[in-house]
Amino acid sequence: MRCSLYRRRGPAIPTISIGTSLSTSAGPGADPVAQARLAERLGYDFLTASDHPAGNHPTFETWTLLTWVAANTERIGLMPNVLGLPYRKPVMLAKMTESLDRFSGGRLTLGLGAGGGDEERMRALGLEVLTPAERVQALGEEIEILRRLWAETDVTYDGERFRIEGVTLTPRAHRAIPIWVGAYGPRAVALTGRLADGWTPSLPYLPPSRAVTLRALLLEAAEEAGRDSADITCNYNVGVMVGGHAHDERVVAGSAEGVCEQLLGFVRIGFTSLTIWPIGDEEAQMTRFAEEVMGPLREAAADL
Repeated sequence: MRCSLYRRRGPAIPTISIGTSLSTSAGPGADPVAQARLAERLGYDFLTASDHPAGNHPTFETWTLLTWVAANTERIGLMPNVLGLPYRKPVMLAKMTESLDRFSGGRLTLGLGAGGGDEERMRALGLEVLTPAERVQALGEEIEILRRLWAETDVTYDGERFRIEGVTLTPRAHRAIPIWVGAYGPRAVALTGRLADGWTPSLPYLPPSRAVTLRALLLEAAEEAGRDSADITCNYNVGVMVGGHAHDERVVAGSAEGVCEQLLGFVRIGFTSLTIWPIGDEEAQMTRFAEEVMGPLREAAADL
């Protein structure tokens, strides 16, 4: 049954979460607060922002941007998608995360990435360039340190990549702050299954056929670690153009009905959360998706 044929039979069942990306552009006319408020009014569940601190295109720093947005919104969730691990040390990141989560009323999800593919940028910034195996090791250690610092006092950790001694951060986290990981390699995905609360790959870098294989690995790793794999959120970042024609197969485009059908296919393979990257006029696409696709997609997903 096609998405357009679904008709609401009562309140929509929120079986999937739908977020949208927030532009980090600091160019002329940029107004991330207005964009965030629009997303909140339109009914999106959360906002994400990328983390690329250096480059020729003017951008805002991600954490500062999310903090400003948190202060100017009320309901919508917030997530960096994703923070590059080399840019911030674990102890400071733990403190930053607890503070923003508290200020925002518990609306933060911490998105993390190992920093793969950014070797040239790391060298330019004077940061250590790690091998893929070292990046995965560092990511796992960072997650363990964050969890301990949020919950314990006098924390000592002696790992291969990070060492801290007798650290106490107060106040401690008032809840278990979710951690989602952007991972693509088998080792990083397995680590995500063992340690994280969510997995957030992107369609441009992970086609659905490969996503099915890696999701199975993710869930297997979670079960082997004694976790309930159903507790791990699988979020797919997807570029979307409603009413347009994309020249890139990695972008979901077409009529509202066609976009809905394609996104529903991702839900069928196990993604219970979607982050929509609006392609083209961001605010217009954000609005059109919310008005023409979001409701039918939620209803169709509820019937799967």
